[in-house]
Amino acid sequence: MISSDGYILTNNHVINDATQIKIKLSDGKEYDAKVVGRDPKTDLALLKAERASNLRPLQLGDSDSLKVGNWVVAIGSPFGLEQTVTAGIVSAKGRVIGSGPYDNFIQTDASINPGNSGGPLLNTEGQVVGINTAIFSPERG
Repeated sequence: MISSDGYILTNNHVINDATQIKIKLSDGKEYDAKVVGRDPKTDLALLKAERASNLRPLQLGDSDSLKVGNWVVAIGSPFGLEQTVTAGIVSAKGRVIGSGPYDNFIQTDASINPGNSGGPLLNTEGQVVGINTAIFSPERG
């Protein structure tokens, strides 16, 4: 959530084939949402929760200021387990994994699993510095 009126930044691959989108907040409130824009090359999508107001958005941070070794927190719903938080460090920056023309990832050892995609990666100030996007491992986790 990046604005109090319901704009949400997520991964394009999370909503790519969706025919209907529902946003569920941690307090249990649900909103129908529509796609405002998407960019498959960067795997980003902007959604708008309909009839949303007075929401508490996360503050955007500066991913360029991250350093290898900084602590980060990943939030998501891995394996359908809602509101899961994992912590780790920035393991590398500018990581190339062969996923597209703008391959420049923040690598973390925070546990990321299927269902984390689209969730925020936060710095120690609680600012969004990335979006959980990819798992690169022969094993999951």
